[in-house]
Amino acid sequence: MLKLTLPAGRTLILAGVGLLVVVALGAGGWYWHIVSQRHAMAAYAEAMTRAQPALSAQTTAEARAAGIRELETALAQYPSGSGAAQVAYELGSLRYDAQQYAQARGAWDLAVAQGAPRTLKALSQGGVAYTWEAERNYPKAVEAFKVALTGLGPKDFYYEELILGLGRTQELSGQKADAIATYRRALGELAQSRRLEEIKARLAALGA
Repeated sequence: MLKLTLPAGRTLILAGVGLLVVVALGAGGWYWHIVSQRHAMAAYAEAMTRAQPALSAQTTAEARAAGIRELETALAQYPSGSGAAQVAYELGSLRYDAQQYAQARGAWDLAVAQGAPRTLKALSQGGVAYTWEAERNYPKAVEAFKVALTGLGPKDFYYEELILGLGRTQELSGQKADAIATYRRALGELAQSRRLEEIKARLAALGA
């Protein structure tokens, strides 16, 4: 039985057409991604602008609620744009100010999941710890502060706030020995801190 084969020239033509299709699809996908990112950034910028009054320290409950809606709408429409982490962080802050702690955690977790830069990541993870502390769930606050401190050192932004938060929640959760160890660590690492007297006072109160 004869085996039918394509002529060499026809085979090359089909291969060339196939390559052009692959290139076209790749270019189309890249273009779609760029356009999508532009639309996302525009939506984030508009939402942040509209939510700006809610971010003020003197904002009203109504303005805060409106700001939350604006940011949530933008994230729902574009959940993974390159600016999603910043929007999610601000949403978490508004939720926290509204004492909606579970929702604030969700927003800050989203900020971290979206690849928040180092500073924004520390702020978001610290925010999660503060929500647990606000709910008086001190054991979970302790664990959250530990997570936030992972990979940070005394010279890093927010380190002082996080380590003192860890000591405070350890103290509040009855982990006296751990709290003493944390405050002593802070005392050794933050020799130039303006909060040294506060740290010493906490150690003295714990009998250390």
